[in-house]
Amino acid sequence: MLNRRQTLQHSWAVASLLGTAGFLPFKVMAYDKAAFEAKSVATALKALGASAPVASAEVSLTGPEIADNGANVLFALGTTLPNVKRLLLLVDKNPSALVASFSISPAVESQFSLRIKMGQSSDVYAVALTQDGKAFFAKRDVKVTLGGCGE
Repeated sequence: MLNRRQTLQHSWAVASLLGTAGFLPFKVMAYDKAAFEAKSVATALKALGASAPVASAEVSLTGPEIADNGANVLFALGTTLPNVKRLLLLVDKNPSALVASFSISPAVESQFSLRIKMGQSSDVYAVALTQDGKAFFAKRDVKVTLGGCGE
């Protein structure tokens, strides 16, 4: 019977072998620190190497016009553009503008939904970044009310 120390040693050895063989997704742990720490939409896009975004009907963003609870706001975003490498959700007046970043490949359907926290009423952007560095967006103005009474 193995004791705790032996079990941990064996687990580490197996994980090391799997990692060197390429079976563990270490890139999943990586993120763009500068982009997630950006205080504005423009700064976040610049940190990701994107060009100036252009409005597009091929990028979709759905969410409420009025959010009764800023701590739990549901959004759905997606795109039908070809050659998209990343889909972003940004909130203009949040302390960190970049809320979510999804890596897209041909094997991944580019439709996502998530719940986010909004500190105040703000513009929300869904941005699709293409392989050639172009950026396309959809925008939604969301009013966050406090206790259903408005700001």
